[in-house]
Amino acid sequence: MRRLFSFLIMLSCVMTVLIAQPQHSLKGIVIDKHSRQPLEFINVQVMGLSKGAVTDANGQFAITSVPPGIYRLQASAIGYQTNLTPEYILSGKDLYVSIEIEENLTELEGVTVTSSPIRRNIESPVGLRIIGLQEIEKSPGANRDISRIVQSYPGVGFSPIGYRNDLIVRGGGPSENRFYLDGVEIPNINHFSTQGASGGPVGIINADLIREVNFYSGAFPGYSNNALSSVIDFKLRDGNMDRNSLKATLGASEVSLSSNGHLSEKTSYLVSVRQSYLQFLFDQLGLPFLPTFTDAQFKIKTRLNAYNELTVLGLGGIDQMKLNTKADDEDNQYILSYLPKIQQETFTLGAVYRHYAGAHVQTVVVSHNYLNNRNTKFLNNDESLPENLILRLRSVEQDTKLRLENTSSFRNWKINIGANLNYTQYTNTTFQRVFIRSGQTYDYHTYLGILHWGLFGTINYTSQDERFTASLGLRADANNHAAAMKQLSDQLSPRLSLSYRLTEQLSASGSAGLYYQLPPYTGMGFKDSHDRLINKQLSYMSVSQFSAGLSWQKNNMFELTVEGFYKDYNKVPVSIADGIPLTCKGNEYGVVGNEALASTAQGRSYGVELLFKWLIAQKLNLASSITLFKSEYRTNKESEYINSAWDNRFIFNVRGTYNLPRNWSVGMKISCIGGAPYTPYDVDKSSLVTAWDAQAKPYYDYSRYNEERLSTFAQADIRIDKTFYLKHCMLGFYIDLQNITASKLKQADVLMSTGVIANPEAPQAERRYNMKTIKQDSGTLLPTLGITFEY
Repeated sequence: MRRLFSFLIMLSCVMTVLIAQPQHSLKGIVIDKHSRQPLEFINVQVMGLSKGAVTDANGQFAITSVPPGIYRLQASAIGYQTNLTPEYILSGKDLYVSIEIEENLTELEGVTVTSSPIRRNIESPVGLRIIGLQEIEKSPGANRDISRIVQSYPGVGFSPIGYRNDLIVRGGGPSENRFYLDGVEIPNINHFSTQGASGGPVGIINADLIREVNFYSGAFPGYSNNALSSVIDFKLRDGNMDRNSLKATLGASEVSLSSNGHLSEKTSYLVSVRQSYLQFLFDQLGLPFLPTFTDAQFKIKTRLNAYNELTVLGLGGIDQMKLNTKADDEDNQYILSYLPKIQQETFTLGAVYRHYAGAHVQTVVVSHNYLNNRNTKFLNNDESLPENLILRLRSVEQDTKLRLENTSSFRNWKINIGANLNYTQYTNTTFQRVFIRSGQTYDYHTYLGILHWGLFGTINYTSQDERFTASLGLRADANNHAAAMKQLSDQLSPRLSLSYRLTEQLSASGSAGLYYQLPPYTGMGFKDSHDRLINKQLSYMSVSQFSAGLSWQKNNMFELTVEGFYKDYNKVPVSIADGIPLTCKGNEYGVVGNEALASTAQGRSYGVELLFKWLIAQKLNLASSITLFKSEYRTNKESEYINSAWDNRFIFNVRGTYNLPRNWSVGMKISCIGGAPYTPYDVDKSSLVTAWDAQAKPYYDYSRYNEERLSTFAQADIRIDKTFYLKHCMLGFYIDLQNITASKLKQADVLMSTGVIANPEAPQAERRYNMKTIKQDSGTLLPTLGITFEY
């Protein structure tokens, strides 16, 4: 590693001598957001540089002699709201940007509002974090994976076990999150996702196509449904209307090729293809599973005319996870004993049409999601004997969705109303061996066709002096699967957000809302051994959320926020077999929800979050956060609350990136999380031959659920970037060192069967294996060299 670092320094010196820093132009157009007409005499400035331009009679501007980098543009004029754009990358060629601004009635009355990179949202004044390109491109330890970037924000836990990026937000489980891509809902954002939940070892969305990410940990927008803990809305870039470009990236786990540009004077495009070599990395690390994936994305945006535009996008992935039986050492025996082979195909196709009619904007969103999930597991991974089959799952989920919206602006008011109609097809053919008192199997086929419908509306108000904002919303959802889900009135979801600027620097905000989520299709379609649907009585899950906070800003560079939250869960599906709610599951590979369930569990999570940010344009991006919280649940109203699976108690993060001269940058992240609770094993049950052979892993003693707790875990990550900007291209290198301290998390010893029957003379139902324990530690230094080339 030292030699590699020395080589990069030497290469930098040579390239600096031979190549002069190129200069490019930032070009674009500024238009009125409502009339769609180009605007002249608008001042456009490059934040962090003393460069700018004024638009001409056609709304066009051109800022020349701009060095490569990541920039925001600020557009301002008398009578219009100052608009600070998201971040844009200026690399090997000129960049064309379209900026929309709207009239500011307050400013006409003599009050001037200064734009800030720390933006606020009327509907979500608390619980919203906006992630820009600087963080996406250069966050230490994240390797440009959005899930790992989000894990450094307040309220978001991370797991040091299993090389996964499950999102655990404000004490909620990984099944409680929803994802959108330019307004189109996508079922998950990870390869090898857990069906019925989310998470996986690597993200499915190529960061090269992302412009920014809106991460909501509360006060969810009205168009989103089925979310209890978070909503992540990915905003993709538009293709460059000035030039076409090609970019190749060699990352930690994959090689990717992407391109963006224009097909005509009205149509732009983005396209990306990635192929993994993650299996080679995992093989070198001696991990018991070898994942391989391929994915592709595209976005085509056509501006039909000044008042109509159409965006078509797609996202797809092909996954295959094999078992690395060569890694059959004692440390990996446990995972190899139960982890199935996994094959998945997933894709989303969607179209977004917008019509701009002055103060009114109509939006139509049509999409189709598809997931084909296949899991197979043999006892002791021996496929030579048919009777060794433990699990054969073949499951397909398909969702066809339509959403209609209208947004109207009237002076200080903005009104959004909409409706959605979805049709779900779910099939499942499963053979599964289970243990009750003796060996038993489920062998069933399910088909569900479910029609969903919903209505939503939001009214936003901003006072004349812009000190006070309010948002009142209502949503209702229903479907025809079961009687308990058919009435819109039974799933009314009101929400209210308020914000008031106490001083020029200090604001107080709060929100309250009731949110609903469907149980997973795996549970709704589960059948018993008599081929009967047994979960028809399930209801929508719900959570009442309350949050309030103070935000202090200084010179658009410093931000300090304090937020408190409380979440109250109701009607959560709980496993009848083990008494554990589904929200406490979902951070392992496989399937969640394919069992008998009852909607009786309750839960609560509450805590406080502190965030500090320091931003210096083109120089520094520093953030630190600490979350103190408690997460617990109970199986019904009569039982006592106990610790949930996500009750880590505290999370601490500090991360920063500093841009040095000559296009160097360095970043570091330190993360610390409290120990997660865990459940001791039921040694007596696990040793039974019929029990062990049914699932090939030990059983937990759920009468002692989460009575034990792991130790606190901390790790540090470092990233170093060096970029060379040549005349027509860009060449970048980075070194990312995850867990440079090689910190290890001591886990509970795993209980394993030796495969030797202690009492072969006993009746079949009473035979037991001799058992052993295996020590489990996780955590290792993971170095990554990345290379990026753009032309």
